[in-house]
Amino acid sequence: MKRIALVTGSRRGIGLATARKLKEEDYQVILSDVITEEEFAAAHAELLTEGFSYRRCDISSRTDRETMFRFLDDCCGRLDLLVNNAGVAPKTRLDILETTEESVERLLHINLCGTFFMCQGAANLMIAMQTRGLENYQPRIVNISSMSAYTSSTNRGEYCISKAGISMVTQLFADKLAEYGIPVFEVRPGIIMTDMTAVVKEKYEKLIEQGVTPIRRFGQPEDVANCVVAAASGRLDFSTGQVLNADGGFHIRRL
Repeated sequence: MKRIALVTGSRRGIGLATARKLKEEDYQVILSDVITEEEFAAAHAELLTEGFSYRRCDISSRTDRETMFRFLDDCCGRLDLLVNNAGVAPKTRLDILETTEESVERLLHINLCGTFFMCQGAANLMIAMQTRGLENYQPRIVNISSMSAYTSSTNRGEYCISKAGISMVTQLFADKLAEYGIPVFEVRPGIIMTDMTAVVKEKYEKLIEQGVTPIRRFGQPEDVANCVVAAASGRLDFSTGQVLNADGGFHIRRL
């Protein structure tokens, strides 16, 4: 039986690039996002013909999460890898002196709480599956955060807070799940060419030209996906809780 990977937020960008890379590594990949199965089939039929499957899951919805994990348990029989990629940006970038409670609550509910409870649900399912004698079963969890986890952006503070929280979620689950032999990793993208950065592309292009990152180019979704594949490979398991920075060296402290 093939290993099963669930990648949330995976109909485009980093999530889809990650799904493609995992498929190359012989995972059976389940794509997941907030649109319905019918909407996905209409808009992304080519992905279904490539061998991917799709299940709707709004990670901020308890009902959706429970439905997803029941599907994985009853229909798939295993979950080898969870990649928590789903997340949102503020609808409007506002200074922290002006941002609204609604925006803060929305981002924390989806980005942070959603990721936490996806980890919780997957962890409990993985622990149960370890008792079933599954062939070559070594489950792992990878959380996608952001360089915003430690980089201040005062015009989208709620996003930064949510991503900083994901870093601690990773540490907590890496700590707890070590006793079960389930490694947990964080992949921290930098300036990556996605729909989320497209609206501020010119700003980032200028910053990159000025050397904000040692490697002077936009990151690509595949750069992040390669880090996920490395974390999923088994070669880093003793480094559970580790952060993999996919940021062109942005994290390096420089003078």
